[in-house]
Amino acid sequence: MEQQIKKIMSEVFFIDESSIADNASPESIEQWDSINHLNFIVVIEETFSIVFTDEQMMEMLNLPLVVEITKQAIKSKG
Repeated sequence: MEQQIKKIMSEVFFIDESSIADNASPESIEQWDSINHLNFIVVIEETFSIVFTDEQMMEMLNLPLVVEITKQAIKSKG
């Protein structure tokens, strides 16, 4: 799942997938601003057929948290 999310990040943030660190965050990715954060979330939701709560969206502060929250959302959907 982390690889899928990195692929989404590379597409949304227009960066090379190989340059995305395992602990990537808005501090390490200049393009990860508030607008692109929403775009990132929408693409994840569409990819995995899930919907995040507002709270979950606010908690997605780095790649590990995005992966964990996405996993939780998929489990709760099932």
